[in-house]
Amino acid sequence: MKPNNYFKVLLSFLLIISIDSYAQLNLPRGSQQATVSQRIGISDIYVKYARPSVKKREVWGKLVPYGMNNLNFGTAKESPWRAGANENTIIKFTTDATVEGKSLKAGKYGLHMIIHNNDKATIIFSKNNSAWGSYFYKPNEDVLRVDVNMTAIPHEEQLTYDFTDVTKNSAVLSLKWGKKQVPMKIGVDVTKVVLADVRKKLESQAGFNRQSWEQAANFSMNNGGDLNEALGWINNAISGQFYSQKTFRNVGIKAQILNKLGKKDEYSKMIDEAASMANTAQLNRLGYAMINSKDYARAIKFMQLNVDKNSKSANAYDSLGEAYKAAGDKKKAIKALKKALTLNPAANVKKNSEKLLKELGAM
Repeated sequence: MKPNNYFKVLLSFLLIISIDSYAQLNLPRGSQQATVSQRIGISDIYVKYARPSVKKREVWGKLVPYGMNNLNFGTAKESPWRAGANENTIIKFTTDATVEGKSLKAGKYGLHMIIHNNDKATIIFSKNNSAWGSYFYKPNEDVLRVDVNMTAIPHEEQLTYDFTDVTKNSAVLSLKWGKKQVPMKIGVDVTKVVLADVRKKLESQAGFNRQSWEQAANFSMNNGGDLNEALGWINNAISGQFYSQKTFRNVGIKAQILNKLGKKDEYSKMIDEAASMANTAQLNRLGYAMINSKDYARAIKFMQLNVDKNSKSANAYDSLGEAYKAAGDKKKAIKALKKALTLNPAANVKKNSEKLLKELGAM
């Protein structure tokens, strides 16, 4: 072979090796990738993982060995289970949260588990979220460890992460595989998270809108926020700013805040002012709000005002009758409800009036 031909062959061979070594084809995997997510309040939790199948094998203690193990690869002397297959199982929190009551900062974590032979598991959140499996696991990269109890479940062929028991402030994330699951309760201080976000938003473009200040004050008032802060927000909506405008809605919100602050005289003045600004539907809702807060005198006052404005409204009389019933004035309640039935009421109004009259023993 001539020298130049020899070098051509050698170059082609090296090129083939180079291409084969570095090519990354997008081919199907045996353990398919999956993602699952859940929102709690305005916080999102994401899990990205690979899903091996049981395939009639023994999972716990066999496919997933108990305790820490030397995987005979990588740099780790002892490794937990990667809680899935292939790369790190990754869990991401968009805000601070708790896992089994322990605090965990917002961020993206590698998720590992130590499975014990007594139906207990240790869940590990590692700041290293880009490793392949747990071959390079380092204990000093742990951010949090929590211990949980495993529970029995119907057979789950493919490893699955699932969110259940979702409430206003929490959810349970479970790894399910074979006939066992590893559950962990995730909690979020929703009010704290939302109000922190609200404060930022009010300093941005959203703060140039009256409704934003109303929404902020209303949320804070109804979810255990700082009432004085909420009062400042609703005052901004009512007056003093270029976007401010006094409306039934913001006056009503301010009245409720004042009531919760124990400022009864200011509350009375403000709720009466809200009533004077209300349209028919708003006045009716306000009356029912007074019933719910057991302020029956004011409920009757507002419902009567609606009757005075709408003397041919069956709904107005029905609502007035309900206010009298709640206040314990049976005679006046019966009179108003019977009047409602003479005014050709809509089906739902008729049904409610008749129900209330039966409860009062008048039908």
